[in-house]
Amino acid sequence: MPLTANRPKPMVPVLGRPVIDYVKDAMVAAGLSEIIVTTGYQGEQLVEHVDTWSVSSRVNQEESPMGTAGSVRLLSNELQETFVVGSGDSVASFDITDLLRSHRKSGAKVTMALWRVDDPTEYGIVGLSEENQGEINSDLTEGYISRFKEKPKADEAFSNLINAGLYIIEPEVMELVPEGQKYDFSKQLFPDVLSRGWPMYAKTVNGIWFDVGHPFELHNAQMALVSGRNELPFPMPDGEVLPDGSFISKSASVSGHVENSIVLDGASVNGAIVNSVVMANSRVNGVAESSIIGENCSIDSRIHNCVIGDDSHIIIDLQNERR
Repeated sequence: MPLTANRPKPMVPVLGRPVIDYVKDAMVAAGLSEIIVTTGYQGEQLVEHVDTWSVSSRVNQEESPMGTAGSVRLLSNELQETFVVGSGDSVASFDITDLLRSHRKSGAKVTMALWRVDDPTEYGIVGLSEENQGEINSDLTEGYISRFKEKPKADEAFSNLINAGLYIIEPEVMELVPEGQKYDFSKQLFPDVLSRGWPMYAKTVNGIWFDVGHPFELHNAQMALVSGRNELPFPMPDGEVLPDGSFISKSASVSGHVENSIVLDGASVNGAIVNSVVMANSRVNGVAESSIIGENCSIDSRIHNCVIGDDSHIIIDLQNERR
């Protein structure tokens, strides 16, 4: 919020494309022939968007929230072979084909994509072993999963490898999910699989991964995508990349100062933006620092460390000292 006030999180734009398109592209690149999107909140927008994809795809709308695993359980009759589950609200661009090879070679029931972070205390961490149900070896970047822990304290962190929200799963695993119940992959299903001694594998991925659950990660993700545009498999939009890594869309208008920022389609900057994102058709006549500005906004003041929702007008009346 407030960027999700009128759209589901997978539809938040990143370089002019919805977040969900990045993991979709990675799946298509891996040769997946069919994609099913499970959703609840504001699913109508996703239905309309998914209809534009060239790959065979559809949306399965939940009548009530079923959780990450519960929503996939609804599709059990269709999941009769190895399948891939990806989080639609993370910016992910990496090699799923390589993960599939590791899954088949390991003989695992579940294989999980991992990402290395400096501070694991805000995430679910994963401990790896060289063999199924073996001792944790913190030096490993891939191996069999031996332990999970959600949001550890700094002195509890046995790993800095976190769950990146992409899984390869064998169909029999979904039989462990209670039918018709809200159920979660990381908090319920995967610990159950582990407790049964079923082999679970994981591998640290290369590429890019950002959890955009925090709005300011939208800035970091887009700057990283621009930086890695020549190595990552995604369509870079038309525009100019400045020497400092900023991006200005071809249809944007800039006559002011842009520093370490993203300016998207139809936006205009006549003032100054620093460490910020200006989404489509918004204008900045003031100053925006470390801020995310939604679509169709106008900023005629100075803002710092703000997230501005769509269709907002921010102005400060200096004479009356009112905002």
